[in-house]
Amino acid sequence: MNENASVPMVQLLSPEGEFSVPKNYAEYGKYIERLTEEDFLKFYRDMARCRRFDNEATALQRQGQLGLWAPAIGQEAAQIGSGYGVGKNDHIFPSYREHGVAITHGIELMSLLKMFRGVNHGGWNPEETRFHLYAIVLGSQVLHATGYAMGVKFDGKVATSNKEENLAVISYFGDGATAEGDISESLLFAANTQSPIVFFCQNNQWAISSPTASQTRVPLYQRGAGFGVPGIRIDGNDVLASYAVTAKHMDDAREGAGPSLIEALTYRIGAHTTSDDPTKYRTDEEVAYWVARDPLKRLEIFLRRQGIGDDFFEEVAQAGEQLATEIREGTFALQAPEMEDMFKHVYSEPHPRIDEQLDWLKRYEASFGGEN
Repeated sequence: MNENASVPMVQLLSPEGEFSVPKNYAEYGKYIERLTEEDFLKFYRDMARCRRFDNEATALQRQGQLGLWAPAIGQEAAQIGSGYGVGKNDHIFPSYREHGVAITHGIELMSLLKMFRGVNHGGWNPEETRFHLYAIVLGSQVLHATGYAMGVKFDGKVATSNKEENLAVISYFGDGATAEGDISESLLFAANTQSPIVFFCQNNQWAISSPTASQTRVPLYQRGAGFGVPGIRIDGNDVLASYAVTAKHMDDAREGAGPSLIEALTYRIGAHTTSDDPTKYRTDEEVAYWVARDPLKRLEIFLRRQGIGDDFFEEVAQAGEQLATEIREGTFALQAPEMEDMFKHVYSEPHPRIDEQLDWLKRYEASFGGEN
C-alpha cells in the first residue's frame, strides 16, 4: 500500500505513538529536547483546532455560505509542526491550504473564511503578521518567496553577528505544484544566490486527481539536487519531526547555509476542494490505510502515555465546538462588500475610465429596481 516505505524519512514519533530519535537524526532530536509538556499540548490543541475549523468550513460551503473551501484534513501535523518551527522574524509564503500554519501565527480564522466567501482578498497585513496572503495561482507564491529571500540576502539580514535580527523565508506548496516551472525557477534562483529560504512541499500524494507517481520518477525531496538545493523527506504525519526539521533548516538558512527543500510525506484524507469528489479516483482501502496513520491520533497516544488524561482531551473538544459556533455565527453575519470597493486602488490616482465603469455598473444595478 505504501510505495514510499523504502525511501529514507525522518520520523521521531511512530504511528503507534512511540518517540525515538535515530542516531543519524540526532541533530533534530536536540530541538525536541527544548520542548516542554505545554508545547506538546499546544501542538495537539492547534491540530485539533485546525481540523474542527476545516470541518465547519466545509459545512458552511455546503450550505452556500462560502464559494469554495480547500480542506487540510490529514495534513495538520505537517502544518502545525512546521509553523512552530518558523522563527519570530521569518516570513511565510503559503499556498491556499495552510490553515494550520495560519493558526500558529495568529491569523484570525474569519479572515480565511472572508476570502473564500469572496468579500476580501485576504484580510490581514503580511508585513505585520509575516504570513503573506494565500496564493490561488499554483506555484506563484514560491517565486514571490524566492524573490523576498533574495532581497533578504542582498539587504544583509543573513548570518549577522546579531541573531535576533537575522531572518529567513519559508514557502509552502503541494506535490502538484512541483510540476510547474515556477518551482524549478525558484530552486534555481535560490541556489544561485544562496538565499535564505526553506521550500516546504506537502506531498499529500494527489494533485487533485493525479497521483504523485504520474508526476515524477524520483522522490520529490530529490527535486532540488540538480539545482544545488539539498533536500530531505520527513514523515508529514509526525508533528515532532515536522517541527524539529523545519526549525533546524530555518536556523541554518538564517546562518547563511542557503536554501533547502523539505518534503513532508502526508495524505489528504478529504477532498482537494469542496468541488472535488475523491471517490472517483482513489480507493477506500488507500484512504483507510492513511486514516489509520491519523496525525492527531498519533499525538494523542503519545500524550496519554505521558500521563495526559481525559480532562485535557474533553477540554480541547469543547473548545472546538465553541470555535465552530463562533465562526458559524461570524460567517452568517458577514455583509457583502460595497460595489465601489472593486474600483478602489486600481490606479494610484483617480482615473476617468474607472469612474465611467463605476457609473455604468450603478446604472445597471439600478435598472433592476428595488434593493440590490
